[in-house]
Amino acid sequence: MAPTFVPIELDSQSASIASRLNWLRAGVLGANDGIVSTAGMIFGVAGAAVSDRTILIAGVAAVSAGALSMAVGEYVSVSSQKDSEKAEIETERRQLAADPEYGLKQLTGLVTAQGIDPELARQVAVQLTAKDALTAHARLELGIDPDALTNPWHAGLSSMIAFTLGGLVPLIAFFVSPHSIEVTVTAFAVVVALAATGSVSASLGRASMVRAALRTVAGGLLAMGISYAIGATIGVRL
Repeated sequence: MAPTFVPIELDSQSASIASRLNWLRAGVLGANDGIVSTAGMIFGVAGAAVSDRTILIAGVAAVSAGALSMAVGEYVSVSSQKDSEKAEIETERRQLAADPEYGLKQLTGLVTAQGIDPELARQVAVQLTAKDALTAHARLELGIDPDALTNPWHAGLSSMIAFTLGGLVPLIAFFVSPHSIEVTVTAFAVVVALAATGSVSASLGRASMVRAALRTVAGGLLAMGISYAIGATIGVRL
């Protein structure tokens, strides 16, 4: 008796959810970078015992330069990735046009590799080929969704916004605090913010939130401590 054939469609909804999670995770990491780098700059300059005006200028410069660097870096990175993906898809398109029968055999093998009976796998491959052979091969063979290629402009803008929001945490905390406790308040704000970003990042990856928060906070405190020590050393010598 032939196996029962159940039509199978590629799960674009799952791919979309995974893509949104990746964007959210990237945003959290961008905010974390903004927090740590801006806090490091503020503490480094504060360690040199300079005026609050100088610290403000340095902090604003750190947020601006970091956000723009993140935007440009992410744009270039995603553009290169997108170009590579488009080239892979175009190569696959030419191969399918030149030898569609081989493409069907290859797709059958890919479906079989998912644990499906070979006879049923061929039926699935035939249906997928009839519907959209290129999309089926791109998703199963290349791991690329042709309908969900990342937009480099969106990636760059998202990274810039995430870094800016993160960088504003220590900057605002420093300048809204009384002068006598501004360093302490800033450190506390940074610890809370880093604990939040670490926890969110861990929850997205289904990892231990406590461990991730502690690791993120420890890294941030280390960066601030080293920056403060370097600033203090340079300030004394100058």
